[in-house]
Amino acid sequence: MTDRFRLTLAQLNPTVGALAANAAKARAAWEAGRESGADMVALTEMFITGYQTRDLIVKPAFVRDAIATLEALAKDCADGPALGIGGPWWDGERLYNAYWVMERGKVTARVLKHHLPNDTVFDEVRQFSAGDVSGPYRIGPLRIGTPICEDAWHEDVAETLAETGAEILLVPNGSPYYRNKYDLRVGLMVARMVETGLPLVYLNMVGAQDDQIFDGGSFVLNPGGALALQMPVFDEAITHLTFTRTPKGWAAERTDVEPLPDEWEQDYRAMVDALRDYLGKSGLSRVLLGLSGGIDSALVAAIATDALGPDAVRCVMLPSDHTSQSSLEDAAGVARALGCRLDTVPIEGPRDAVEAALAPLFEGRPRGIAEENIQSRMRGLLLMAISNKMGEMLLTTGNKSEVAVGYATIYGDMAGGYNPLKDLYKTRVFTICRWRNENHRPWMKGPAGEVIPPRVIEKPPSAELRDNQKDEDSLPPYPVLDAILERLIERDQSVAEVVAAGFERETVKKVEGLLYGAEWKRFQSAPGVRLTPKAFWLDRRYPIVNRWRDEG
Repeated sequence: MTDRFRLTLAQLNPTVGALAANAAKARAAWEAGRESGADMVALTEMFITGYQTRDLIVKPAFVRDAIATLEALAKDCADGPALGIGGPWWDGERLYNAYWVMERGKVTARVLKHHLPNDTVFDEVRQFSAGDVSGPYRIGPLRIGTPICEDAWHEDVAETLAETGAEILLVPNGSPYYRNKYDLRVGLMVARMVETGLPLVYLNMVGAQDDQIFDGGSFVLNPGGALALQMPVFDEAITHLTFTRTPKGWAAERTDVEPLPDEWEQDYRAMVDALRDYLGKSGLSRVLLGLSGGIDSALVAAIATDALGPDAVRCVMLPSDHTSQSSLEDAAGVARALGCRLDTVPIEGPRDAVEAALAPLFEGRPRGIAEENIQSRMRGLLLMAISNKMGEMLLTTGNKSEVAVGYATIYGDMAGGYNPLKDLYKTRVFTICRWRNENHRPWMKGPAGEVIPPRVIEKPPSAELRDNQKDEDSLPPYPVLDAILERLIERDQSVAEVVAAGFERETVKKVEGLLYGAEWKRFQSAPGVRLTPKAFWLDRRYPIVNRWRDEG
């Protein structure tokens, strides 16, 4: 009886809808496994289609193409190791999220996902039918049980697999990133390992799709909880692993254990890689942004430069008579430090023309927010014109604090195709900027060193839409605002609970009102990478029209 089993794990980055390209990636991983003497090569959940597909997966023509691609892949990968790969299965009546197992040119097993997630960013109940719990399948000497992603978050599937003869658990995932999620995954997988007594392989994909990024971080646990393998986060990787039969059952031989970056590096990496994939998978390669001299636009410029390189990033300063000399200098300093092009397009002329056109209608009314927002909308108009002419996607630069309370101008500074900071609170913006100044990594395409001048980080935030304007004229100080928002959004606390934590009721009620009142703006806002479990859009789906307020 054979006492060794060689498994190749492919932690790769598929693209939604790119069936042929995804199949080519799978075949390349299979060939790497064949060269290493693997018995099986494993890829992740729904790899052939990319993930998440949303309602694309319920289109019959797409499903037919995906299944045909999988069947062709089985024939192409006949002479070598078995191949496990995620993809859809239509049985003539129902559509399933399935894991296809191929060997010797044929499909030898299909595992159907049993638990369909229907919370946070997932809506699989809308798209798939729940399959019955499948038993293990045999590859060579080994019986393998495969709980698909969510199936491993519940004890019943793994226990059934163990009871029906599985000797290891292979868990293919499409598990998107949010801050500190790795610890949650490990805790759950340790529970499955303890309950079954089986070695467990947790295989996760990498790469971004729309607002989500998948962070990889695949790992292997032996009975007793020993970590046999830790793959890198965010990087594509193909790793070969050997299981050996022992008197107590199968166990993985210890191999590479990659250290994990801290949460600041992981958040920054998520923003960089998400932007890079959003553009690359859309067929775009260049961006522009309004560089105001403030901290938010400076951080977006750094993220864009690290994602694409300085030659692919255009910064535009759009000054008015309210723009300070220090802002002009700071914008120039950021562009110079990053090595990006900086153009200057003054807005006084277009602003004055718009105000002159509106003067008869506005006559007799005091100047105020309407005139301030004309400036922001002039900037949005000019930036979109440059985007159209130059073929460069416009990035917006509003942080989560501003997006939450509507401290942004719709069709003005909210204009653009993508927002890297959409799920990053302002107080974290400061820390991330300092982190980037002190750290450089091989995956960054921008220069090392201090790319965001300290003066940009330290000066009081201002929209500069009127003289001597400061954000705190309209909002609570950001440490207070963010602490209240985190309780209202991430923790879903009541007003009374937030007040009990030490915040003034008047301030909490003001923030609550701004949060609910800005829903219509968020509905029209650009997508941005998810960094928390309560990112705006799919994690938090509130009505635009909402008359309820918490008076408790």
